Amino acid sequence: MCGICGIVDFESNPAAETVRGMTASLAHRGPDDHDVAMLGAAALGHARLSIIDLSSTGHQPMRTPDGSVSIVFNGEVYNFPELKARLEAEGVHFRGTSDTEVVLHAYARWGTHALRLFNGMFAAAIWDAKTQTLLLARDRFGIKPLYYHRLSRGIVFGSEMKAVLASGRVEKRMCWDALHEYLYYGNPLRHRTLFEGIVELLPGHYLTVDAAGLRTQAYWRVEDVASVDDDLDSATEKVRTRLEDSVRRHLIADVPVGVFLSGGIDSSAITAFASRHYQGRLKTYSVGFDFEHGVNELPKARRIAEHFGTDHEELQIAGGNMPDVIERLVRAHDEPFADAANIPLYLLCDQLRGAIKVVLQGDGGDEIFAGYRRYNVLAHERFWRIVAIVAPMMSPLLPRRPGYYRGMRFFQAISQSDPAMRMALLMTQEFFSSPPTRVLTADAKARLLKTDPFAAYRAQYERFKHLDPVQRMLYVDSQILLPDQFLEKVDKSTMACSIEIRVPFLDTELTEYAMGLPSSYKVRNRKKKFILRRALRGVVPDEVLDGPKTGFGVPFEYWLKKPLAGYMRGVLLDSATLSRGLFDRAALEACINEHIEGRRNNGFLLYKLLNLALWQRFYLDQG
Repeated sequence: MCGICGIVDFESNPAAETVRGMTASLAHRGPDDHDVAMLGAAALGHARLSIIDLSSTGHQPMRTPDGSVSIVFNGEVYNFPELKARLEAEGVHFRGTSDTEVVLHAYARWGTHALRLFNGMFAAAIWDAKTQTLLLARDRFGIKPLYYHRLSRGIVFGSEMKAVLASGRVEKRMCWDALHEYLYYGNPLRHRTLFEGIVELLPGHYLTVDAAGLRTQAYWRVEDVASVDDDLDSATEKVRTRLEDSVRRHLIADVPVGVFLSGGIDSSAITAFASRHYQGRLKTYSVGFDFEHGVNELPKARRIAEHFGTDHEELQIAGGNMPDVIERLVRAHDEPFADAANIPLYLLCDQLRGAIKVVLQGDGGDEIFAGYRRYNVLAHERFWRIVAIVAPMMSPLLPRRPGYYRGMRFFQAISQSDPAMRMALLMTQEFFSSPPTRVLTADAKARLLKTDPFAAYRAQYERFKHLDPVQRMLYVDSQILLPDQFLEKVDKSTMACSIEIRVPFLDTELTEYAMGLPSSYKVRNRKKKFILRRALRGVVPDEVLDGPKTGFGVPFEYWLKKPLAGYMRGVLLDSATLSRGLFDRAALEACINEHIEGRRNNGFLLYKLLNLALWQRFYLDQG
């Protein structure tokens, strides 16, 4: 796992000092080694976290023996031994044992077709000196990030936006389209970032840059996944086999590998299979926090660890100076990011910093096998739409407790006549009738009226409208929720501590099969993850398979009422914050008071606004 960056400029060759500064900004992603390659119109930078081939033959930037093709690579390709054997059979000679060298020669031999052969997570930049062309590519699900800014005749790119900003080529301005999405979802969607002019390469895409311009193209699309018509017993066996094979592949490393064990289905399955195939005694980690009103998963995780005989370590982490943690995470993401689950993940990795480099985690299982409540709802969409007609009639009789607002928000979403809007509104905690823009100034609202925060969901609905509601939502989540929220959270909050997270549920062979299964195999008899539970019966203890779904309990809404209330007020109502002309003071104060006094839970909105104000202070005010 590493950080990559670079510049291609056909008007004036990049300066070495600039690329070194960009590379230095990524030192947390690759503390073991760093270097740059100056290649005329192109310059490539690399910061290395050594995991496979720890020797100098794994050093990057890496070149083919004739020097014609150069690469910087971030990630892991788990099927590189098979690809290496294939290339050796075609006469390719290898100097070392890294997967990067395999990727380099695969591209030199097979061109962009090689991207379809890689099973792994990656962001890569490859410079072809003969054609004077740069290729940027990103893995199928966007596990590894890659950002870029277009120049008049070239491009600036990096694993994180801070590297792109360090080039000095980007004017720091806010993207209003992305802001509108952020206010609803807590993160921008698809290619957008909060910086105007910095975009993210979409998952499953590659980009080429030469003197003629810039072009992007998909090399993999989720709609190309073939439908599977296996019977349930056969499908169950294949899911089990493919998941075990995936975990085995994800253990490949020249350094120790551990597992983050929460005690849920996904992490327990990974622990079960990893304990079978790991050379030595598997290390598992669980975490307990002193978060008041949080969820304690330690007892459940401890039982799973004992069941599989792992070398288990429980980390007790104090929340400590939470304002400092929130501020560090805004800097880690380079933009406001409102999934507070990044807090415990960051604190866990911060405590493990230096103790381990590679950890397996269960992300992706919910989006591939239908682990969320809304999939159950969509399986009975007609019933819930009828209930939504009756619900408003009962509204005056119900007490205004937090559950009331959650229920009304759900019924408002499910009752939408436009199916694209139904899907979009199910994915936000905000009311369509009481939008998050209510705390903004009139000028800011007027600017946002020109943008559509639901455009990404409308576009994805058009792609998948031929599918049943559950399968449609699963595919859309794989394109938006998974890369834009969950994988973003995992990458930035762990790589800030120089730890590589691997996600076996997003293995190519597993997902190509599981995504093609009918939705009735995933949601059945009101059971979520039906086929996964069935596949793991006898592998994972029944208490896990039949237990309720839990996750990191991050009580940020409570914090904003109590311990963080003063800090939140100080940031949001600060004269510098208000002078930027984005927030309306009276509306903002009313929102804060409503939350602190317990009249309405505005926690998610206030947490988004807090992150947004900090981002403006750290990034835009310094521009």
